[in-house]
Amino acid sequence: MTAPGAGLSVGFFDEIDPADREAISSRARLRRWSTGEALMREGQAGTEVLVLVSGRAKVTYLTKEGREVILDFRGPGDLLGEMAVVDGNPRSSSVQAIEPVEALALPAADFRALVAQSPTLSTRLLQNMIRRFRDSDRKVVEFGASHAVGRVAARLVEMVERFGTATPAGHVIDLPISQDELASWTGASREAVAKALQTLRGLGLVSTDRRSYTVHDLEGLKQRYL
Repeated sequence: MTAPGAGLSVGFFDEIDPADREAISSRARLRRWSTGEALMREGQAGTEVLVLVSGRAKVTYLTKEGREVILDFRGPGDLLGEMAVVDGNPRSSSVQAIEPVEALALPAADFRALVAQSPTLSTRLLQNMIRRFRDSDRKVVEFGASHAVGRVAARLVEMVERFGTATPAGHVIDLPISQDELASWTGASREAVAKALQTLRGLGLVSTDRRSYTVHDLEGLKQRYL
């Protein structure tokens, strides 16, 4: 279920055992969303989990001031909404399609029953959640220790690894993300991100177009945030 041209990332659905994939698929129904539609909303009850089949979505949080903060992006094979289903609390973030999306929707009760019945599925679920918590911790440290250039470089490297396609010109990031969204994801202002991208372009590390990024020197880009 990995997206065509995707990089090193492997989604939750790709990692679980074939028997667990079949068990989920047989109990789920396929749902579709158009670009801009909400798959889940912050504060809702966790009535189902979703497994993305195609398309990408952004995970966001709305601050008290009404500002949208991007927490992450999800792609084919990724699991959505499992935390609210597992702990019974309302959803802590919203998920919005950034392109047409298809997903398998599995009712909460069925998901909990499958996890209880399958040690391999419960182990993979735990590993998936730990990986996300580790990623969140790493970003908290990164935001406190890195300047805008370092944070932008880190997000570009992450996008190459998860959504990049290798071409003769470099790694093309196959994710429709604007500079405003990149700024929200890096925790920086749009002006700071624009200057950071200008710096990276000047070094010959990346080139940009409207909602398009190409990394020409991946190792050089990594050195900007290490």
